[in-house]
Amino acid sequence: MSVLPYVIAAWLFLIGCYGLATSRNLIHAVGCLAVCQSSTYVLLLAIGYRDGGTAPVFSDITPGSRPVVDPVVQALTLTDIVIGATVTALLLSLVIQVAKRHRTVAPDELSELRG
Repeated sequence: MSVLPYVIAAWLFLIGCYGLATSRNLIHAVGCLAVCQSSTYVLLLAIGYRDGGTAPVFSDITPGSRPVVDPVVQALTLTDIVIGATVTALLLSLVIQVAKRHRTVAPDELSELRG
């Protein structure tokens, strides 16, 4: 197993966080948050990877004869993708509502939302 997937996951997370911190547009901020979350996909798949692993279907082979990948990690990754898409859609719909009400998507110009 290589360290490369972990480095890529950390790089994606840092790029997304940097974009989120420097964002001057709410749509850009939502996109950067989606990039941050995509780093979790890479991390989960890197954790569940095994060299020479096959699908955990034991109908044609005897258990323990070959290494298999962990199906729980794959299920968690799929669940993470679905939740990420849902959160992104919800945040974009909130940005649309903010744009309708305040006529801007720049967070600096939304003075009514300050405490």
